[in-house]
Amino acid sequence: MPPALRALVVDDHPLFRYGLATALATAHDLELVGEASGGGMAVELAAALRPDVVVMDLNMPDLSGVEATRRIVARDPAVRVLVLTMFDDDDSVFAAMRAGALGYLLKAARPQQIVRAVRAVAEGEAIFSPGIAVRLLAYFGAAPRHARDAFPELTAREREVLRLMADGRGNAAIARVLVLSPKTVRNHVSNILRKLHVADRAQAVSRAKRAGLGDEPGHIGTPGP
Repeated sequence: MPPALRALVVDDHPLFRYGLATALATAHDLELVGEASGGGMAVELAAALRPDVVVMDLNMPDLSGVEATRRIVARDPAVRVLVLTMFDDDDSVFAAMRAGALGYLLKAARPQQIVRAVRAVAEGEAIFSPGIAVRLLAYFGAAPRHARDAFPELTAREREVLRLMADGRGNAAIARVLVLSPKTVRNHVSNILRKLHVADRAQAVSRAKRAGLGDEPGHIGTPGP
């Protein structure tokens, strides 16, 4: 039997950290080697304990999870970092990826999803919450460069909504994919129509398709149900 994967948990909320540590400790193939309540402590423990995977929160009072990730990976590139956070905004996602994180999950994920993600990241697989995976695909590979550069008057989130509109998704489906409220999606759609100077959703979709948007994105790693 292969040795258990060594995991370090980093979160400044004691109750959440306890629940996460318990979930990892009960998995037969995982070994919880330490817990850190802040980014600075995480860097120190990662150097001392040499875990296979660090489960990292982003918002902490001393050293941010992004900076802690950068320091941990710079010191030992073999350590895999799985971000587990409440933040799903693009800036947080891309900052974590640039810092060297291999996965990015939201804290709404179920314990068994987190355990599976730890295993996947330990094997070198990039894994993301479903809504984040769709957005990364939309940005990096679902469309040619000219499509990504289309509609500069729209915000990044509005372009994501427009792309999903062009894929034939209604507001409820867009809300599920991007983990937004239906009201927020309706507001984005209204802003898109206003900024593109079109009368209705059909005209917006037509413009999007002419710009190269609307291909259904492929699949990258997301945690199972």
